[in-house]
Amino acid sequence: MRVFNIGLGSQGITESGVLPTELPAQGFVWIACARREFELMQSQIQATLQNLCCTQLVDLHISDLLNHHLPSHYDYTSQYDVLVFRRLASGQTETDTPLPDQPLPPRKKQGGPPVLKHIDTSPVGFAVFDRVLLTVHPAGCAVRDLYASKLLNATSSEARASGVKLPASPADLMLRLVNLMVDGYLELRRELTRQLDHWQSELLRPGTRFSNWSSVLDARRALHLLDETCEDQRSALQDWIDSVETWPDATTPAAQRERELLKVRSRDVLEHIERVVHHVRRMEQSAEAAVQMHFSAQSHRTNDIMRTLTALTAVFLPLNLITGFFGMNFEFLPIIHSPSGFWWTLGLMLLLVVVLVSVFWRKRYLARTSR
Repeated sequence: MRVFNIGLGSQGITESGVLPTELPAQGFVWIACARREFELMQSQIQATLQNLCCTQLVDLHISDLLNHHLPSHYDYTSQYDVLVFRRLASGQTETDTPLPDQPLPPRKKQGGPPVLKHIDTSPVGFAVFDRVLLTVHPAGCAVRDLYASKLLNATSSEARASGVKLPASPADLMLRLVNLMVDGYLELRRELTRQLDHWQSELLRPGTRFSNWSSVLDARRALHLLDETCEDQRSALQDWIDSVETWPDATTPAAQRERELLKVRSRDVLEHIERVVHHVRRMEQSAEAAVQMHFSAQSHRTNDIMRTLTALTAVFLPLNLITGFFGMNFEFLPIIHSPSGFWWTLGLMLLLVVVLVSVFWRKRYLARTSR
């Protein structure tokens, strides 16, 4: 568990590993804990929230924060808001994390780029109070540690000189964490794009027989999962924006400006998620188009082969007719007893072959049209 006292102005930021007993004079408190810690320390965390915020989490929201498979969604009460956001990052889920003494299973080497077997979409829960932010992360969450380091570095003199601003409220901090999770999709997007480009080139390569369909299906399944995850995220964040619109009007100009900045940041995060959805759907369409083009190319290649075989059959059909005619068991046949009959028949057959091959070649029945 990591606890941050985020003070406004010159108060700075302090971190501790124990639950706070009081709020800072100005600012708010960020309590970041792993899901297992939250499960074991429910009573202590509830007592802290009662002491700091004069309220506690309801049982249904506690169940939501402890659920590993809960999709992204938003809910609220009169005292606080709850947002569950599934992060977009490749890796292992909490249920896939091995024990400390359990080594990772070896991966089999295959041709082509590595295939992403699954996508880590572990939920991160946010309970947003007026002056307290409670976040429940999966074990070893890199997003929490990354932003915590940024938060601590923001108090340095260099960061202040460069104009780095601290989050002004728990809601602002929540949106920054969500935005960091959405930005983490970029690495996964590049990996999926690289895989799809590889499989598209393999599917459309002429003269090869593609058989690694399991890898293509894994990539498409990953895209479908991303699409569903992004849709849930967009719906949850849109519900949050609609809820912010219903908040009471601020009483001071500073509070009003803070409210407007919060709305702007919320719309910016929503726009990032919509950009992710657009890119994922475009990759899905590209994958589907590559598969359809592969089968179209295979069908065209099959038609070329059948056209060539049909033309060859047409060439040899009159030759079979001639040989069948002279093979009939009759005593009297034209030129059958002539010494030059064989050579006249052979010449006629060769002439027919040359004529038919020339005609079919001019009509491109024997030419390769696929490249």
